[in-house]
Amino acid sequence: MHTRHLQHWQPAQLPTASTLLGQYVRLERLDPERHGEDLWPALQGPAADAQMWTYMGYGPFASRADFAQWLSANAASHDPLFYTVIDSTSGTALGLLSYLNLVPEHGSLEIGHVCFGHALQRSVQASETIYLLARYAFELGNRRLEWKCDNANLRSKRAAERFGFSHEGIFRQHLIRKGRNRDTAWFSLLDHEWPAMQLAFERWLAADNFAADGQQRRRLQELRD
Repeated sequence: MHTRHLQHWQPAQLPTASTLLGQYVRLERLDPERHGEDLWPALQGPAADAQMWTYMGYGPFASRADFAQWLSANAASHDPLFYTVIDSTSGTALGLLSYLNLVPEHGSLEIGHVCFGHALQRSVQASETIYLLARYAFELGNRRLEWKCDNANLRSKRAAERFGFSHEGIFRQHLIRKGRNRDTAWFSLLDHEWPAMQLAFERWLAADNFAADGQQRRRLQELRD
């Protein structure tokens, strides 16, 4: 399988969509002027998750000005390419994340820089966010979608597995983050795996999978398995 000839292979397209629409969220290209006022309290205020910054190469931010500068640099970047997560009902920006390591000639890209406040973590909005990015990635003709994180970041590893990414291994002493060693755990989702994953996501996201109190009737893993 790994040495097979890829007939009719064409490089993937680069992501250019300004908005990705879902039921519970929409993803908009990061715009500090429109999103900054919501993102500051979501990521730095009382509703923020201080643990989130532990494994990032940046943050937390000492001032609103430092945070604004970071947002502006992210908005100007094309790799990473940042999207803001907007709640469809309230219109509030809840977090941000990006595509990165875009390699269209090999059909590969990664989801990363996941900065979600408490309100977004482990929510239907968070799951739909990953679904929307995965769906778009494969629509663009990619063969491989990656997820990488510090091997000590148990929450990120659990999330990758829940979303259907396969663990591939660990790059030991891969990076240095804030003066600490980072062993990097690698996960991937491949194009031929995506149709079954997509169906499971769509069944899980369906309104009838949630009770009146918002509790899921069936877990995503169950629908996938």
